[in-house]
Amino acid sequence: TLPVPKDAFFNASSWAHLANWKKELMPFYQLARKMLGTTTNPRLETGDLALQKLAVQLGKADRFRPTEVAVYFGDPEVEVADPYFNGQGPARQGCRFCGGCMIGCRYNAKNTLDKNYLYLAEKRGVHVRSEAEVYDLKPLNGKDGSTGYRVYFRQSTRLLKKRESFTSRGVVLAGGVLGTVPLLLKLRKKSLPNLSKKVGFGVRTNSESLIGITTTDKQTVFSQGIAIGSILQTDEHSHLEPVRYPEGSGFWRLLMSPMISGSSFPKRFFNVVKSVVGHPITFLRTYLVDDWAKRTQILLFMQSIDSTLRFNKGFFGVSTTLEQGKAPTAFIPEAQELAQKYAHISGGNPTTLLTESLLGIPTTAHILGGAVMGRNAQEGVIDSKNRVFGYQNLYICDGSMISANPGVNPSLTITALTERAMSFIPERGKLK
Repeated sequence: TLPVPKDAFFNASSWAHLANWKKELMPFYQLARKMLGTTTNPRLETGDLALQKLAVQLGKADRFRPTEVAVYFGDPEVEVADPYFNGQGPARQGCRFCGGCMIGCRYNAKNTLDKNYLYLAEKRGVHVRSEAEVYDLKPLNGKDGSTGYRVYFRQSTRLLKKRESFTSRGVVLAGGVLGTVPLLLKLRKKSLPNLSKKVGFGVRTNSESLIGITTTDKQTVFSQGIAIGSILQTDEHSHLEPVRYPEGSGFWRLLMSPMISGSSFPKRFFNVVKSVVGHPITFLRTYLVDDWAKRTQILLFMQSIDSTLRFNKGFFGVSTTLEQGKAPTAFIPEAQELAQKYAHISGGNPTTLLTESLLGIPTTAHILGGAVMGRNAQEGVIDSKNRVFGYQNLYICDGSMISANPGVNPSLTITALTERAMSFIPERGKLK
């Protein structure tokens, strides 16, 4: 799902002083859209139509729209030559609207990176090593990396992990927040001591809430369509999207509970029990529904509220503390109110994850930041060109570089920022 954020993202005080981001990034958004095969979802399904009705009820029909997505909507029964890169890419088949995008497209229609960037890179000689975990990175000169780096990695899917290494003049870290930031926190202790002390700071979510709407009506099918087919801007800072999974994908059923709220565990526990005891038949019918994914529409509520967390290196991995602003919460009143209205329209019952309803732990689909941009090492981990402070030819290009809250799905923004960063690197043979 590939939306461009609103102006508040580009003008956020956390990074607006580094560049005119909207002007700088727009050409790279267009390039990213081309590379990812962005197009408008052509079909609205049951969950999308319910969201459209909600938009009308709220008086915001003009703020509802189909999503821009990385999916090929050709003939689903016919394999065609690459439609994106003048025949240089792989053959494709059209989307079957089965809802399987989230867990992996089964029909060669979703424009994942192995269909564009990685595919084209391999054709040009790049060697991709999958199932490999980097655990160390050392400058060859022992100082600033000006002569290159040795990268140490091990097989990630075997009990007895084979360890290997290679050398490279330059390195781009792109392991996502949960890959890159923990690695940087580890490297700062020993191999890369000149890393900024800001590693782990500025971690953000989209201030999200995930709420399931489950119906017991066997005539209602939520699983058909693409994973996220529409989006509604509910106010200046918030968006709502219906998310679907393919029929048969019922694992999340085991973790669902009634949608409640409460400031403490005893209150939340009481409210869950009260809801179950007060409506036992409704709860059982919802929990034992024939096909959870087929009868459930997940609502993803996102906000562009500016608050940040900090990742710290702990004994058992990474721990999280509040850095500034309001802490993320599992109980967003606006989200629950919208979910109730959506449930009324669609004839379903709202549920949330047990980790939210009982433990009060919020869930996020978009973890961002932790290696943010700054004018210097006192302000950030990388500069406005994604170069790591304290080292040469070392870059960070993933969600950890995001330095403000986009308030929408971030994939297109991550791609655009990365394209911009790569545009500053000279072509092969022109490196100094």
